[in-house]
Amino acid sequence: MNTTSTVATIVAIFAVADGRLQVLLVYRTAESEAGTWALPGGLWDCDESLNESATRKLVEETGASDVYLEQLFTTSGLDASRAAVAIAYFALVEAGTVRLREEEAWRPAWYAVDELPPLAFDNNRLIEQAVKRIRAKLDYTNIAFGLMPSEFTIRELQDAYEAILGEPLDRRNFRKRMISTELIEATDNVRREGAHRPAQLFRFTSREPVFL
Repeated sequence: MNTTSTVATIVAIFAVADGRLQVLLVYRTAESEAGTWALPGGLWDCDESLNESATRKLVEETGASDVYLEQLFTTSGLDASRAAVAIAYFALVEAGTVRLREEEAWRPAWYAVDELPPLAFDNNRLIEQAVKRIRAKLDYTNIAFGLMPSEFTIRELQDAYEAILGEPLDRRNFRKRMISTELIEATDNVRREGAHRPAQLFRFTSREPVFL
């Protein structure tokens, strides 16, 4: 059988919604693996860089541009019919900014990472590796900025961390650590919710990658 070597970009797009870490999947309507869910991606046409290709796919699927995007790994054999080499990326987006495509063909949907269906092209393994990378980087980077609005409460930030890590965190220790790292800073704004006293709003000191 003749095969044509191709290069594709694949993007695992994550957001925190309903208290859970979720990943964006698309329902495939073309061969191969039609009728299954998979990560969004596409063939690289060499007219743009790989990063530009991944960014374009991210914007097409979510409409979001102020995000965290990182190359994850390069692999082969995801699609035996085309002997594809795939460059995998992951992205973190703020759920409130996402506008999914409203199309029946290749329709998109969010799935919690701990309740994934069987996926095409061994995408479950790719998502698992991406989640491990994200969890590890929470300890020494500001990577969570991609998941958050421009201003947020400490409680909202802790909720995002807990959704990613899959476990509760001590509230006092979390607040102390986040402020001590200087990854975030207090703003002059507060938010009043119900009968509770106004909550201080914070922001990331940089919305570019920072390493501790």
